[in-house]
Order: sequence, then structure tokens, then C-alpha cells
Amino acid sequence: MEEQPIIIKRVKKVAAGHHGGSWKVAFADFATAMMAFFLVLWLTSTASPEQLKAVEGYFRDPVGFTEGGVPNPVDLEGSASVVESSSADIADNEIRIEDERVEQLAETLEQRQMEELFQDLQEQIEQSETLQEFKDQLLIDITDEGLRIQIVDRSQRPMFDSGRAQLKYYSQDILFELAKPLGAVANKLSITGHTDATPFGGRPGYTNWELSADRANTARRALVAGGVDGGQIARVVGLSDSVLFDTEDPAAPVNRRISIIVLNKKSAASIQQNASRSGEPLIDLTAPTPEDRAVAREQLESGEVIEKVPENNPDEVTW
Repeated sequence: MEEQPIIIKRVKKVAAGHHGGSWKVAFADFATAMMAFFLVLWLTSTASPEQLKAVEGYFRDPVGFTEGGVPNPVDLEGSASVVESSSADIADNEIRIEDERVEQLAETLEQRQMEELFQDLQEQIEQSETLQEFKDQLLIDITDEGLRIQIVDRSQRPMFDSGRAQLKYYSQDILFELAKPLGAVANKLSITGHTDATPFGGRPGYTNWELSADRANTARRALVAGGVDGGQIARVVGLSDSVLFDTEDPAAPVNRRISIIVLNKKSAASIQQNASRSGEPLIDLTAPTPEDRAVAREQLESGEVIEKVPENNPDEVTW
């Protein structure tokens, strides 16, 4: 029996060839070209006819082109430029804000400060045991003049004795507590006294007008004693029952109140301007009449204006 030859087959496995990274370079070039293409499209769509003409002239003659253009033909509004800026360029780029806009920004800032003070007062009321007990007598809001705090009477808790300008002990404690946050601000304060519509008949010639003014001044003294600087007070007035809180019930206790206003700058300036002298008065009762001037001139010319000094008695003691 013939022996069969042993045949060994060797199978050679060939892996796929390596392509390398050249395709990445090509793709990067393509992406760069597309980005440049879309950038050119964007620039040409946003450029003005004058800018397009400048670009065209620049590419025709980059070295000698000077007509109707600048070294930076397309202004990207804030892009870097090789041109050195001059004082004229800086002046043209300055931001100018109108006075009205500045006033609006100042009023907005002051409004925020009033709102922050409003929040601080609310926190002060919640944290203070004295104010917490009488918080139903405190009314706080923001008006055109500033932040207003009203301390009102309740049926069983009036701020003052009937017909008197002396504070109740708890009313004085309330004002002492309010003086702490009010004294910490730089704004001027206005204090106003109010009464109800019930006529005052305590003594002749003394009405609700005098009573409201005296109570407002008493509140001023309490605030100053509590820490408010005396120069911070801009106005103390009494309005009697001319400005009622409850117009439906003129005799209601809530109409008897003290209003403290943290004035904004506009209101404080208005008070100062209205109180200051602006021009000559229409009627000046202190000025001498023409007749008085003539009499004074005659006395000056005749010498009657010089008073004779009486001679002192040597035996008389004078002080």
C-alpha cells in the first residue's frame, strides 16, 4: 500500500490595508474653505455699496489703492485695526447720555433704595418685640415723595391722650425703634400730624391745626432723642383734618395719625427751592415807604437823628 504524501496547506490571512490619516487633512481643508466661503458671503451681504467698491479696488491693486477707502476696508464694528487711533476717533466713539436719561437712571436707583429700606423696615418690625406688638398701627407704603410710615390710633390704643400733644409711653417706644433705621439713611425726613374731624374745644383759640402741629413736633423730638440727626428733619407740619385717611368716617381713630416720610431727592430739593428766596418779593412790608425815606433824610440833614446822651450823675451807680 502506497503511502499518501502529507500535504500541509498554509492559509495566509491578509488584513485590510491601512489608509493613513490623509483624509483628515483633506476634510480639514474642506471645512476651512467652507467657513471662508460663508464668511465672504456674510461680508458681501452686510457690506454697503461703498464698502464693496473699496474691497474691489483693494484686490485689483492692494499696494497702490487709496481712492475712497481705508486700510481696513470692511469695518466689522469693533474688530481689531492696524490704524492707530487718534484723539478725534476717541471723541467720536464716546458714549453720550442725555440729561433726561441720567435723571431717569438716578430715579430708578433711588426707587430701588426705597424698596430696600421698605424691606429693612419690615424685617425690623418682625424682629423687634416693641414693633411686633404694635404692628397693626404701622402703615408703610411708597409714595411720590418717598417712603411713608404712618402711625395711626386704634380704638383702645391712641398715640396721644385726648386733646393733648404728649406721647403715650408705648408710642414713644415705637418712635425710638423707628429712629434706628431712619437715622441710618442719608435722606431728609418729613413729619406730619393729622387729626380727625371732631372739633377741638379744650381751650379758646386752640384748634385741631395747632394740635396736629404740636403732635408732629412732639414726634420730631422723640425721633431725635432716638438717634435721628436734627439736621435730617426737613419739614414738620400739622394738617389738622384736611387729609383724612378714612374719608367715609371722618371721626374714625385711624384719622388721628403721625406720618413720617423718608423724602427722595426730588421732593427734598422741591422743599428747599420753595423755601429759598427767588427774586424780589411782590410785597415787602419791611421796606420803608417814600414818606418814611423823606422824613429820615430831613432828620439826617438837620441833625435831629443824633440822640443826645444824658450826662451821668457821679453819685448814681449804672450797670
